[in-house]
Parts: sequence; structure tokens; C-alpha cells
Amino acid sequence: MKKQFPLTIEEVIRDDRTILLFADVGTFGFRNSKKEFPDRVINVGIAEQSMVSIAAGLALQDFIPIVHTINAFMVERALEQIKIDFGYQKLGGNFVSTGASYDMASWGCTHQCPGDVGILKNIPGMEIVIPGTDKEFDSLFKQSYDNGCPTYFRLATQNNPESREVVFGKANVIKKGGRATIIAVGPMLQKVEEACRDLDVTILYYTTLQPFDHEALRENINGDKIIVCEPYYSGACAVDISSAVAPRAVEIVYIGVPREFPHCYGTVNDLDAFFHLTTSDIKARVENVLTDK
Repeated sequence: MKKQFPLTIEEVIRDDRTILLFADVGTFGFRNSKKEFPDRVINVGIAEQSMVSIAAGLALQDFIPIVHTINAFMVERALEQIKIDFGYQKLGGNFVSTGASYDMASWGCTHQCPGDVGILKNIPGMEIVIPGTDKEFDSLFKQSYDNGCPTYFRLATQNNPESREVVFGKANVIKKGGRATIIAVGPMLQKVEEACRDLDVTILYYTTLQPFDHEALRENINGDKIIVCEPYYSGACAVDISSAVAPRAVEIVYIGVPREFPHCYGTVNDLDAFFHLTTSDIKARVENVLTDK
């Protein structure tokens, strides 16, 4: 997805309302856009809080700002600016992050941010998009970048092998079954499909978390169990899911990043194993839920 983002920018930057601001991340990738539109592709430097406030000022002048940096620095360092400058003032803008939960596993805690989705869901009016492939990001970004709302796009190094025809704000029904409903978020779909290949379950694929597609979940609850597989701190969508199923009595199980710091280094796959988020781990968890009376 990191490679797709500059290509997407090369197209949308031709809309003379758009301005890209980035914090010294991906500089080489934006070279073509910078050469063609030097006044609207700006490297702010390592000044994330200022970058967000500058973007808000541009939004007030009817521009469409696109803000890009590592999510730990965007969401956690510049949260106040996103909340006040964009959320409170109801300004439109796009926040495209890289890093996901721990894509930069070897850089340690400073560059990891599994809490970003839960944090941003607390800002009224904030939209959250978690694509599962390069193509899905490109499609979802072009569908929504000029909709007048603050929108967060979470890019990841892990991609699903197949792109779906995704629509902003809508979930995809991947598979129908009778024993449980599985919600797979963004890049988790590949693991969920492999883990549930031989299981009698429904799989719903969510690439937009906010606004949440309540109707798709409500119409596809099969059995009395819902299992949510998400690539960030588990439970971020608990309120949405609970409100979608109410007043029906349903057991809801969350499989996601646990709320603990990994005091180890390695690769994304190493941390997946550490947090028990491999395909085999997910399969075992799902089977345990299905057999639990």
C-alpha cells in the first residue's frame, strides 16, 4: 500500500483543490508529484502537530488537505490538533498513515501504534478506512477524499492476495454459513478465509469502520456468535457491533492485538506469532468458540 499511495497522489493531485503535506516520510515516492506541482506537495519536516494545523488552515480556504506520516506520530503526537482543528471545526481532510500496528516492528514502541483506531473513533465525525489491498486503498480514497469529512486511511504492509470491489461505508459478504458470523477487518481477511475455509460460518469483510455498516451485520447474523478479527487493539468497534445486534442475545468474541507492550523485536510475522495472531492461532480460537456451548 505504501507504494500505491504515491501513485494515487499522482492522480488526485491534478484536482487543484488538493494539497499534500507530509512529515519527511516517503519523500522519494512523491518526487513526480513534487516536480509537476511543487506548490501543492510540501514536506513540512518532522513537525506533525504543525502539519495538521497547517492542513486545517488550508481546509478553511476550501482546499482538500492530504496529510501523511507514520501513524504513531500522526495519531498519538498530533491528536489534539486532529481533534480540535478538524473534528471540532468539522473540516474535511485526509490523514493517510503508514506503520499499522507494528509494521515497523524492529523500531520498537516509538513506531508502533495499535491504539490508533480506538483513539480516533472517539472524535465525533471522524471516518476510518482500513483497506486490505493496494487496489482497495486506491478505490476507497478516490471515493471519499473530497467528501468534506476528516478521514483516516490506515495503510499496512500486509496485503490480502485478492482485491474486492469495495464501497466506502459498506461491508462485503465473503461467505455464508450458519454457525457464527466472522467480521474480518482489512488485512485480516486472508488469515480469516484460510482459518475458516472448512467451517460453516459467515464472513463479513469491513474496510470502512466509521461510518460502520450496521445493516450488513444485522442482516447477516447467523447463529448466536460473532467473532471479530481486527489488526489493532481488540474491541475498538465494540459499541458499533453491540448496537447493531441489539436486542438480540449474541456472544461477541474479539481477536485482535492485546493491550500489552511487546518487549521484543523482529518482523511483523514475529509479532503476529507473539500476539497469537497467525492463521493457525485464529483457526484454533474460532474452533474453540464454535465448540463452546
